[in-house]
Amino acid sequence: MRFPYKAEAIETGYWMPGDDYLEIIAEALEGRIGDRDLLAISEKALSTAKGRMINESQVKPGILAKFLARFWVRIVWGYFLGRICRLKNVNIYRLCNYPLDEGSAHKQVALWNASFPQALLWGSEGGIDASNLPYSYVSLPLDNPEETAEEIRQYLWDRLGNRVAVMIVDTDKTYSRGGLHITHRPKPLKGIRSFFGVVGYVLGRTLGMRRRSTPLAIAGSGIDVGLALDLAEEANRRRGSGAGLTVWDMAQTFGVSVTGVTWAMLKSLRHRPIVILRPETRSE
Repeated sequence: MRFPYKAEAIETGYWMPGDDYLEIIAEALEGRIGDRDLLAISEKALSTAKGRMINESQVKPGILAKFLARFWVRIVWGYFLGRICRLKNVNIYRLCNYPLDEGSAHKQVALWNASFPQALLWGSEGGIDASNLPYSYVSLPLDNPEETAEEIRQYLWDRLGNRVAVMIVDTDKTYSRGGLHITHRPKPLKGIRSFFGVVGYVLGRTLGMRRRSTPLAIAGSGIDVGLALDLAEEANRRRGSGAGLTVWDMAQTFGVSVTGVTWAMLKSLRHRPIVILRPETRSE
């Protein structure tokens, strides 16, 4: 079936903590959107602008967090689960050499802010993300993505006079087979089942289920979950991965350690946190 939307990624500067994301979005879209357009916006950019971040260099890990970093990630993921889940060889190598100090602090943050089943993931535990952030910072997921999506939709109507729909998207994957959609990510869009953290991830990867980026909330549209998943994946493809898909990729991009990336380095890259998804039937 032909994809019924045209996608356009919108470039902005890097969103910093405390930035007025509503005005940034409005300025970037003024004169470029029309009624019935759907906007896909990166959760990571919104979380960063909202200051939902933790500096893991200030975290003291406990015994369980150290166990997860040293044994669970290095051994279980590095030698067993990574291969079962068909991870790339380069990522398996990275897991076998998982940094113990930084990794233990990260696992402690996951235990505090997500759950034990989420902490058993090798990365993106509970939507916690370290990619495209500097130093030892990680971002936390949005508390209420539905509320944020509606806030943006209403602001664009008040500011620009356009009746658009707004979808907040995370790069973490949803795995689909037929009408069943599961994800390890907490609080996905209605119709997607959040499936016990690591269990959903392992099932989706080992069973070879269809992988698409995860829509978290939609305001202003009643599209079904299947189309929402297609749109989320298309938006993610158009947006690109910034400095890299993982913290290791990001460090490699800049030629520094995993905690050596700076704000200035991130600002030097092109960022496309917004994607306009326009129905092909809409007149220009």
